Parts: sequence; structure tokens; C-alpha cells
Amino acid sequence: MKVLLVEDDQSIAEPLVDGLARYGIVADHVATGAAALAAAPTDMVLLDAAVRDIDGIEICRRLSHTGETPLIVLTARGERTDTAPDLGADDYLPKPFSVPELVACMRAVSRRRRAVPVRICGPLSIDTRTHEVRVHRIPVSLSPKEYDLLTLLAQDPGAVVSRRHILESVWGPAFPGPGKTLDFHVASLRRKLGDPGWIENRRGVGFRLALPV
Repeated sequence: MKVLLVEDDQSIAEPLVDGLARYGIVADHVATGAAALAAAPTDMVLLDAAVRDIDGIEICRRLSHTGETPLIVLTARGERTDTAPDLGADDYLPKPFSVPELVACMRAVSRRRRAVPVRICGPLSIDTRTHEVRVHRIPVSLSPKEYDLLTLLAQDPGAVVSRRHILESVWGPAFPGPGKTLDFHVASLRRKLGDPGWIENRRGVGFRLALPV
């Protein structure tokens, strides 16, 4: 795999280039947004959202406008990331992160890109290429976690997915515990989809995606 790394901090860029090389990934490094926009096509783009010469949001929009090249946004911890899907990014990774974490994120994005691009469940459609979700053809704006939760349930509509599997898949295996995080995101997702019947709760087991009655 050949990727374009857009990172203006040399102390971050050099270890990333070397670390990715150990996984067989060739990283072309550029330090400015202008250089990124002028670069030759690669298999994936890793974009530091804080490059100084061009606004990161504008770079993201322009790099992702064709939808052909996967794009991962690298953000400072605490930066807003809920707009990443709207800008065309496939995923985001908050700094600091390890090279294995980045590679795992890259592989997950590649797997999603190879999946069926549009999933249909009645009036609900999910375009995994553009991260666009529509209900009755009306766009629905979701946070990254809400989107990941919905796409996980949509992999097999009607099948019950356990709470533990959802937490490990969406929040990662190191997630500290169940708490109310999952229930909060389910409630928010139901509200945004416009009908609580979209996501059924099987008490003590998990959740499933279903057509509202």
C-alpha cells in the first residue's frame, strides 16, 4: 500500500513514515496542504487537520470530493470530529496514537471500502463510501460513533447483536465497561432516524435493526 501523509510536524512525520514501512506501507510525506493537493494519487490519505497553510476542513473537502481515495483525519485530542463524515473522511484518529493503532484504523477503513457500498433496509440507506445516511431519501447527520453503531447493526438487519460485541466493535476492546454509553448512543440514533422502532432492544442480550411498524 502507498499512502500520502500530510503532516507539518517533522518530529511526528518521520517516526510515522519509518513505522509504516515496517508494515510494508510506503508513505509519501508532505508538510503543507498545497503540496497535498498537488500530490499524485495514492491508495490512502492520512491528513493532519492542523496544517498551517490551508484550513484543514478545506483540504479535507478538496481531497475527498471524488470519493475515490480513502481519507483518515489525524486530530489533536479534544478537537471536534463529528464533522469528519460530512467532509468525506472515512475515519479519524486522535493524537497521540501508536503506529499499530494507525495501521489498525487503516485496515478497518480498507475493509469498509471493499464492502458493499450501499446498504438498504426499507426506507433506510447507508452509503459506506460517502458515509451518507438517508431515511426516506432525507439525509441524516450522525456522529462517527452513531454511524459506526448503525452500520454494525445494518450488516445483518434483524439479527440481534450483543451489547459486548457492539462495545468492542464500536468503542474498542479496551473500553472500560458498559455504563450508559451504548444506551445514550442508541437513544440518540433512534431520535435522528425519526422512529424508535428502527432499533429494538432485546433485554439482557443486545440490539437489532428492524423496520418500524
